[in-house]
Amino acid sequence: MATKVLMPKLSDTMEEGTILKWVRKEGEKVKQGETIVEIESDKADMELEAYDSGVLRKILIPEGGKAPIGALIAVIGEANEDIAALLADAPSPQPAKKEEKKETTVPIPSQSAAPMSTAPQHAQPGDGKVKASPLAKRLAKEHSLSLGSIPGTGPQGRVVKRDIESALSGKMPVSRAAATIVPGTAQEVPLSPIRKTIAKRMTESKNTAPHFYVTVEIDMEPAMAFREQINNATDVKLSFTDIIIKASAAALMKHPMVNATYLGDKARQYHYVHIGVAVALEEGLVTPVVRNCEQKRIDQINHELRDLVERARNRKLKPDEYTGATFTISNLGMFGVEDFVAIINPPEGAILAVGSIVETPVVKDGAIVIGHTMKVTISADHRIIDGAVAARFLQDLKKFMESPAALTL
Repeated sequence: MATKVLMPKLSDTMEEGTILKWVRKEGEKVKQGETIVEIESDKADMELEAYDSGVLRKILIPEGGKAPIGALIAVIGEANEDIAALLADAPSPQPAKKEEKKETTVPIPSQSAAPMSTAPQHAQPGDGKVKASPLAKRLAKEHSLSLGSIPGTGPQGRVVKRDIESALSGKMPVSRAAATIVPGTAQEVPLSPIRKTIAKRMTESKNTAPHFYVTVEIDMEPAMAFREQINNATDVKLSFTDIIIKASAAALMKHPMVNATYLGDKARQYHYVHIGVAVALEEGLVTPVVRNCEQKRIDQINHELRDLVERARNRKLKPDEYTGATFTISNLGMFGVEDFVAIINPPEGAILAVGSIVETPVVKDGAIVIGHTMKVTISADHRIIDGAVAARFLQDLKKFMESPAALTL
């Protein structure tokens, strides 16, 4: 009996998927559990396995084509089986659309712009290496393309997926760093699926959840000493994010109103802590989730987070690894950002924005000395969290961060 292959729902925010690659071609035999197609969602690239064994009789959505969740993308059946009835109800396959970048002339002042270098800059001088995302490297290898010949339009001239697609379509992209900048022009770049989802969800969050913000400054000298002792005495290489996650989990267990979701006429308070950690990708942000942080040691959090972040950057996370967070941490400290506010990631009730550790004069025992402090800001949903609740949560978070040995008990 013929089996329908449908576009799966790979994330809670996914509305459509893009066919990256058909691993099996029409007419080829497939086995149950065997990967037949690679699909791009708004958060990750996933491999879809065959539901049954048989022959891949028909592919309805070609590589590069898009389809909504639940749409028929292929049919598996016996070699001589009649699948006409299944195909009759299927939507007409849409060809892959090539989104083109457009240049638009805009008014400029009369002064001429300073000339820009036309030397390609998508590789670091003298290192002989081309900056490229893991996905771009894989696609280039599959299609026998030389990364060095492709101008990159990602950050710092990095070659990204859209550059490979442009090269394959015969329309080489114009790198921001490599091209001569013509005064009075602007480039329109299509949004990635991740960026489209971020735009939609963040707009919904700001429009529906009344945000308020509370900031505290934390003495980081104890956490710095704690981290140094662990890293020097063991094989574990703790990051400050690991310590912040564990301290946040401990504080959230004391304040379940912060670890909650607004449900209209009630609030759901969680008695476990699943923390999402914002990870920056070229296409946008993804938040892999470390689950049950209240039960895990800091070294376990460290190991799990490293693995999740690496696979997030390679778009290899599974759906249950980037969904279900009860609280999110966004850390921009490594970029030198001292403090900022973040937008709540629905359906969570709060998010913690973490700034950089700064060297600053502090008063200790009545004397001014040089210390190290860090500012953290909670963005909270005022529908379920009041200012005093957020403040008490930050008080306890501060206590744990300034007495990190308590996190090991």
